[in-house]
Amino acid sequence: MIEFSGVGQLRSPVVVAAFEGWNDAADASSAAVEHLETVFGARVIGAIDPDDYYDFQVNRPTVSGVEGAAARKISWPTTRLSVARPPKSDSDLVLIRGLEPNMRWRGFTDELIEAVHALGSDMVVTLGALLADSPHTRPVPISGTAGDPVTAARLGLEASRYEGPTGIVGVFSDACARAELSSVSFWAAVPHYVANPPCPKATLALLRRVEDLLDLEIPLAALPERARAWERQVDELAAGDSEVAEYVRSLESREPETALPEASGDAIAREFERYLRRRGQ
Repeated sequence: MIEFSGVGQLRSPVVVAAFEGWNDAADASSAAVEHLETVFGARVIGAIDPDDYYDFQVNRPTVSGVEGAAARKISWPTTRLSVARPPKSDSDLVLIRGLEPNMRWRGFTDELIEAVHALGSDMVVTLGALLADSPHTRPVPISGTAGDPVTAARLGLEASRYEGPTGIVGVFSDACARAELSSVSFWAAVPHYVANPPCPKATLALLRRVEDLLDLEIPLAALPERARAWERQVDELAAGDSEVAEYVRSLESREPETALPEASGDAIAREFERYLRRRGQ
């Protein structure tokens, strides 16, 4: 059972979760939750006991010095929960970020579900990222699904129809459905030919979907410029390798840019509303 400290009174909390590992191509989804922790000044309120769920020969603890002291500190791999209070929002955020567990996944998700109930949340948003045949020159495709038909209808999403191997995000989403919690999952498609982290363009795309879902203004800081710099670097990579350049062109030719979901009237309207909101209008 997770022990909490310094929680305070939460206002209609919404959970946003991401896990490093199989669900986190180029670290895009865990970086999105880390960004939320940073820009909203989140404070850690609890952590899962790592002894029960992690193999320390696979995910090793790290040692570091303590400033002003001769002692050394061991940091154990785990999953932490933090809370943040975004300004101009009626809801607080409960942020879950950690590692996909090595064992006892059902016990792991049971602890998280118990924590969600204890913190008074009835809405869970999970973020993931996968490698895909997607060109880096186009907007990052984001797929969104809901964990139950009622949530899907309310938010205009589809119920998940995926069949095949799954990771902790899928297991946690299933646990939310069994616990009768509303859940939504957003996945970014990261170009597989530039799979090394980070991928700020995918992180930015996930954060924009969280903004739209929660009607929340997320300070982006330097993330948009980092996304542009990432795209320029991949452009340079492709320019120096004819095979990569040809492959990118073949991906682009599969679907005209005007046919992309991001070119729809609704998508353009959302982007314009986001622009006005950031200008304070």
